[in-house]
Amino acid sequence: MRIAPLAVLALLTALPLAAQAKEKVSINADEQVLLKQIQADRRSIFADNLGLTDAESVKFWPVFDQYEAKRQKLEERYIAMVNDFANNYETLTDERASKILVERMDIEVKMLELKNEYTKKVADVLPGKKALRYAQIESRITNILRRNLYTVIPLAR
Repeated sequence: MRIAPLAVLALLTALPLAAQAKEKVSINADEQVLLKQIQADRRSIFADNLGLTDAESVKFWPVFDQYEAKRQKLEERYIAMVNDFANNYETLTDERASKILVERMDIEVKMLELKNEYTKKVADVLPGKKALRYAQIESRITNILRRNLYTVIPLAR
């Protein structure tokens, strides 16, 4: 399996975010452009690593595209939540922190529900090993992106 593109994405996301960690917490326009590029590269990562036949591709890509459209909406909410935290970091009240926490947990629950729903759909259109590989790749991409994002988000104080 070729996961090298995933490692490159991790490096690309870590460098700009780590460099900005001491300057500002919010996800600025440069990082948003980079995140959009990573989202576009997700398709090629899956294509490179799933080894789909033509028949599998016909069934898989529509499911993938549906999932990505829904996942992207949740990602946008997540980025807005992080930016809300960043914008209020210096003056964060308990009330504002509680609202951010509720939003974060709602996003996480919805992401898990979405991932569960679409992993089952992928399992319906791909053989077992490829469906598992899909789930593993999806988790790795998500974990790498979150880990790199967390490096620039300080703990609430």
